Amino acid sequence: MTRAFVFPGQGAQTIGMGKALAEAYPAAQAVFDEVDDALGERLSALIWDGDIETLTLTQNAQPALMATSLAAMRALEAEGVPVTAATYVAGHSLGEYSALAAAGAISVADTARLLRIRGKAMQDAVPVGQGAMAALLGLDFKTVNDLAQRAAKATGAVCQAANDNDPGQVVVSGATGAVQHAIELAQEAGAKRAVMLPVSAPFHCKLMAPAARVMAEALDDVDIENPSVRLVANVLAHDVSNPETIRSLLVEQVTHSVRWRESVQWMLDKGVTEFWEIGAGKALSGMIRRIDRSATCRTVGTPDDVAAAAASLAG
Repeated sequence: MTRAFVFPGQGAQTIGMGKALAEAYPAAQAVFDEVDDALGERLSALIWDGDIETLTLTQNAQPALMATSLAAMRALEAEGVPVTAATYVAGHSLGEYSALAAAGAISVADTARLLRIRGKAMQDAVPVGQGAMAALLGLDFKTVNDLAQRAAKATGAVCQAANDNDPGQVVVSGATGAVQHAIELAQEAGAKRAVMLPVSAPFHCKLMAPAARVMAEALDDVDIENPSVRLVANVLAHDVSNPETIRSLLVEQVTHSVRWRESVQWMLDKGVTEFWEIGAGKALSGMIRRIDRSATCRTVGTPDDVAAAAASLAG
C-alpha cells in the first residue's frame, strides 16, 4: 500500500494538543523541549495549559502546530514507523514546514524559528481589519477564481482564490471590501455557504508580499537538506526534493494559493491509497475524502492513534 504523511495547517489548534503524546513518549516530549529552547519561551505551557485566544495568534499557532505534528511523528518512529514508511509528505500551508521537518530537510529548531518569524510577518503585513478571508462552499475552483477576479476588478482591491481545499471548498483572501463583494457574488452564483473566516490576516494573496520578503531573508540563513521523502509542494501540486527549489517555493507559498485539492489528486494519480494525517485535528482527512471517497485516511494525534497506526503496518 502506498501512503502519504500529511500535516495540518492553521485552524487545527486546540488547548492540550500533543500533551498525551509527550507524557507517553520521551521522543515526543523532546520535540516540545526543543521548540521551547529554540524560541526562548515555554510555548509548550501555552499549548497545554494556556488560553485558546493566545494560542490562536498566528505567531503562536504556527510553531505550536508544527511541534504537535513532529511530536506525533517522533512517537510513530519510537513505535518503529519511520517517515520513510511514506512515499510522499505534504502539508497545508504551515504544514509544509512540518512535512519538511519530519523528512529531515530542516531541523526542528530552525523550523520553529522560521514559523515564529512567518507568523509574525504575516500578521504584520496587513493592518488588522483591512484584510479578510472567506470560505465559499459548493462552488468549484474555476468558478471561485473567476468571481474573485470580478470582485477585485469591481472594488479595485486585492481578492484571490487562496486555498483550493477540495471540490466544494475554496477560500478567497484579500482586502476586506473585496472579499465581502466576493461573498455576494458567490451567493448569486449559488454557493451553499459563503462565510467570513475568523482569521487575523489575509493569507496566501498578494497583500502578503511584505511577509514573503521577510521569509526570503529568514530562509537564506537556514540550512535545507534533501528530504528523506519527497515533498508535494503547495505551490506546484507535485513533488520536489531539491533544497534550493524548496527554499524558493517556501517564499512563493506566502503569496500563492495552497493547491491542496490538486496536490492530493496528484498523489492519488501516483498510486497513493492511504493518507496519514500527522498532528492535530482531522481537517485534512475530511478534505481528502471529499476529493476521493475511496481514499483511506488515518489520523495520528494521540498515543492510541500511534499504537493503532503502528499495529496496522505490523499487520
